Amino acid sequence: LLKERRKVYEANLEKVGLELEIEDKSESEDGKTSFVKIHAPWEVLATYADVLKIKVPFKVNDIPDNSEMPMNWLSTPFRLPEHIMHPEPDFFTAPFNKSKSDFFLIDNKDTFFPPSTRNRIVYYILSRCSYFRDECGDKDKKGIKRLLNNSTYTAAFPLHDSRYWKRSRDANCESERFSLYKHWAGFLSFFKEQPLNLVRKYYGEKIGIYFAWLGFYTEMLLFAAIVGTICFIYGFLTYDDNEWSKEICSEAVGGKIVMCPLCDKKCGYWKLNSTCNSSWQSHLFDNVGTVFFAIFMGIWVTLFLEFWKRRQARLEYEWDLVDFEEEQQQLQLRPEYETKCTNRKMNRITQEMEPYLPITSKFVFHVVTVVSVLKISLIIACIIGVIAYRLAVYAAFASIMKDSPTTHLQVVGPFITPQLATSVTASCINFVIIMILNLMYERVAVWITDMEIPKTHLEYENKLTVKMFLFQFVNYYSSCFYVAFFKGKFVGYPGDYAYMFGSKLRNEECDPGGCLIELTTQLVIVMTGKQVWVLQLNQPSKAQFIRGHPESLYSRWEQDHDLQGFGQLGLFYEYLEMVIQFGFITLFVASFPLAPLMALINNIIEVRVDAWKLTTQFRRPVAAKAHSIGAWQEILNGMAVLSVVTNAFIVAFTSDMIPRLVYMYAYQPEGEMNMKGYINNSLSSAGNLHLLLLLCRYRDYRYPPGHEKEYSHTMQFWHILAAKLAFIIIMEHVVFLVKFFVAWMIPDVPSDVRARVKRERYLVQEYLHNYEVEKLKVQLSQNTHDETW
Repeated sequence: LLKERRKVYEANLEKVGLELEIEDKSESEDGKTSFVKIHAPWEVLATYADVLKIKVPFKVNDIPDNSEMPMNWLSTPFRLPEHIMHPEPDFFTAPFNKSKSDFFLIDNKDTFFPPSTRNRIVYYILSRCSYFRDECGDKDKKGIKRLLNNSTYTAAFPLHDSRYWKRSRDANCESERFSLYKHWAGFLSFFKEQPLNLVRKYYGEKIGIYFAWLGFYTEMLLFAAIVGTICFIYGFLTYDDNEWSKEICSEAVGGKIVMCPLCDKKCGYWKLNSTCNSSWQSHLFDNVGTVFFAIFMGIWVTLFLEFWKRRQARLEYEWDLVDFEEEQQQLQLRPEYETKCTNRKMNRITQEMEPYLPITSKFVFHVVTVVSVLKISLIIACIIGVIAYRLAVYAAFASIMKDSPTTHLQVVGPFITPQLATSVTASCINFVIIMILNLMYERVAVWITDMEIPKTHLEYENKLTVKMFLFQFVNYYSSCFYVAFFKGKFVGYPGDYAYMFGSKLRNEECDPGGCLIELTTQLVIVMTGKQVWVLQLNQPSKAQFIRGHPESLYSRWEQDHDLQGFGQLGLFYEYLEMVIQFGFITLFVASFPLAPLMALINNIIEVRVDAWKLTTQFRRPVAAKAHSIGAWQEILNGMAVLSVVTNAFIVAFTSDMIPRLVYMYAYQPEGEMNMKGYINNSLSSAGNLHLLLLLCRYRDYRYPPGHEKEYSHTMQFWHILAAKLAFIIIMEHVVFLVKFFVAWMIPDVPSDVRARVKRERYLVQEYLHNYEVEKLKVQLSQNTHDETW
């Protein structure tokens, strides 16, 4: 049956006009694999370029390039050679028309269509060619994907043009893979610009757009990293001005304050100065610079997204993608959709019969809803499990460390506290759970999207993107939301503590240093662990071991076959990784100003690692067109808005910035603008007045025992709450106003690009008109000559 399918499929490919060359099994290295080499002659390329309306050059661009920057010589060390950056001249383009081929600038038919266009055309034919005989009548049996799924073929891929470590021996071959490896994939080129035009020419627009976005994102991170580092340095330089930490660490204040037990049975009373180190650490991230940086990042996000739109608009024009979306929707139907369609209906626009699916969306919607609820419930269950772990283990750590057995450890010993040990171990466990759940989510999201049978490749990717991101959003960020907005907020007070779901586990408290340092710890562990995990997954393929084999014994197609398959969703996971990182540096950046710096270092490596994988480890992917980053753009916009809200709440409710300012301006007993007495003011008392030895302090603003409003909130608590809410409202309005003003001021499409698009459309009409007129003159002159004869 497999032989019959192959025979029919290959015969049908030849009918279309493709040229096939079959390599015998005995000629392959393993003696078991047979290769079918496919070549598309000019007639086939021209025919399908007309069908796909591929844009090709018809006139050299005559608009002068005025993009020269002042002091341009400063960028010389970061530039690549001109023939690498701009492998092709700049042309005005128009959709190809086979009947008017002499209208276009065709110098050499062998090189007129770039490699990415050629392999896209061939794949378009392969994905729609049937493998049934005409007399069978089973028209659903078509497409290379189905043949791969039923094991008729084991792989289908375009060939690389050369080995990556040396040029091709063919003088006519441009050896673009070698050029990309030499100038792009090497880590020593990390400070160089990316050859995006060459990437687009060799791999296609979709991969080119990804690397353009990643490079632009990395460049913009440089500014955020500089400002974040300055804020961190500010916290370090104002270390000695930290009055409240001095009070916590001093024997006169912190050494005399006895704190209430943090758990019911195994925890004892403890001295406030035992949290001395964590309070100093907290000051590095919880200072005035934090507020400034949170506001700055809200504006930075807007600038990043607005300038990316401009960069994307320029690439759309330069790469002939201006009208691509309409083309995608009309022509690029997924073969899976076409084979599932049992009905036909009239398209009101084209007036042609087209396939459509019967209404099954209600069933699919119910399945998606049920699966989504189950997945989110599983995440919530895991979070509750980690919280329960934190509550139970804290008591154990507190009991073990009661006599400070860790102080004998050099360097790290004095910093290890029950709070830190609990936070670090819980964060590590949470990270492992995140990675395990990721593996399950990917498969389920793909399965649900396949059930929906999207009509186009673009629609398929957008649906999958939204599902995967929503699940990953809850998976990655839920623990950070817990630490930032829930931990220490619903604790109760001595004698009336709150317990988790009625259990014997008391809700967690923040130590006097605040919960911000715990949120910082959580971010560092998840961000660092995620990158280590990704690096571990990037294992070398067999390609690392073929450099010693001569090409005469180990052919190019065999070399490529032994590489890893890139897959249709190869870029999807790269985007997902970067967008999750984008969430960490925007949603919670107020707690960790060094997050952009960590992301910058990671991305500098990421660009070159991704380039190295693509050029050395993967088969050449089938070229695909994309005019933008797709649904990721809307996701980034949504996260940009949410980040303003989350950072405002972090500064207000997780940081101690607002309580300190309220104390300094309204409750400082001496009326001075300093923080003396803040620690004593921020702690409430609890215990029995008749047994003074049992009096202890806890973090809250409540009246002491014996007062007529015993354990009720004081007026200072309500003043602080009002200040927090006022800060949130003011910060959000200021940042949003600035965001909207910046977005209004910066046009999405640069003026020169808009002018070029208009000129190109004008020239297409003018040149086509002149072409038709000249053609008509020639016909008339011939007719006149015939009549005269």
